[in-house]
Amino acid sequence: MDKTDPITRALQAGVDGQAFPGAVLLVRSHGEIKYHQAVGLTSRSTLNHPTTLHTVYDLASLTKPLATGTAILCLVQEGVLKIEQFIGSILQELHGSSIEHATIRDLLCHRSGLPAWRPYYERVVLQNGVLSKDTTRQARCHDVLRAIAQEPLEYQPRTKSVYSDLGFILLGLAIESVTQQSLSRYCAERIFHPLNARMLVFKEEVYDSSSHERSLSDIVPTEQESWRGRLLQGEVHDGNAYVLGGVAGHAGLFGTTEAVSIITKAWLDAYHWRDSLLDPALVLQFTSRQGEPKDSSWALGWDTPSHPSSSGTHFSPLAFGHLGFTGTSIWIDPEVELEVILLTNRVHPTRENNKIREFRPMIHDVVYDELLRKA
Repeated sequence: MDKTDPITRALQAGVDGQAFPGAVLLVRSHGEIKYHQAVGLTSRSTLNHPTTLHTVYDLASLTKPLATGTAILCLVQEGVLKIEQFIGSILQELHGSSIEHATIRDLLCHRSGLPAWRPYYERVVLQNGVLSKDTTRQARCHDVLRAIAQEPLEYQPRTKSVYSDLGFILLGLAIESVTQQSLSRYCAERIFHPLNARMLVFKEEVYDSSSHERSLSDIVPTEQESWRGRLLQGEVHDGNAYVLGGVAGHAGLFGTTEAVSIITKAWLDAYHWRDSLLDPALVLQFTSRQGEPKDSSWALGWDTPSHPSSSGTHFSPLAFGHLGFTGTSIWIDPEVELEVILLTNRVHPTRENNKIREFRPMIHDVVYDELLRKA
């Protein structure tokens, strides 16, 4: 690794400034990987390891576009779902609820009226931070679905945009309902395995595995969490995804930079009408701002640059991307065919560390300046 390289120096500055213990950055331009480096350590404990290009991260909300959004597009592409379909026509438990007539489109671009978040995991009985074996994932999914059905809307749908995990929980359950498969299995069979992105997985909790240290050595830890009473490693950081068995529409996906880049390439190839698993016309629709409400930056499952943007100051208005709470991000600019994938565990050992807010735009500006402006 050339530590004199400006991108590497900027990446290392994130470690030195304690924005995160370590990071992996992958940059692809016009279909060619121009930069792929790892810096720092997997954790700040005495059991830390150097990060590598194969280090696995909890992708958090990157689950939304990479799994749920891509799965919805595939189901629309296959004629199984319609983008204007009411969520209540898929999930019968929502009949008579305030969210019944939200469309798939409304949920994808966060304008359904649902609140941003609720700690549903607090309702689940735990024994020392471990899910009770007396409840099944199916039962917990039903409980969460029923809880969302009882939520009053916080605003009139389509009048504003509020980023909502709840909407994507519903989308994940809708995918399971129409496919009669778990979200994990559908994404693996329809998207990840056909594209050979096998290191992109929903990682169910493996904390109690007899081969704990060996099986988790490539997965970075996230938070030292009081609720579960342990350092989280190899189990999803998000509490609601945890009670849903680690498989949810809003969070739960784990992966490497290379695996993530396989999915972003499929989106960018389709955007430019090249051979892809995804339908180009739908990709153009899913990556475009929806225009209602007018001040929303949201596309369908993807965000677009606003001001200020975590993508920095150079990405074009055509760009699309997403952030993950654990310290992950994707930004893709189809105008210059640039993909930037940043994976970190900034929540280790605590979510109170928010230094990544300043780091993200900086690293994207450095990447753009070095690979495009100096080209």
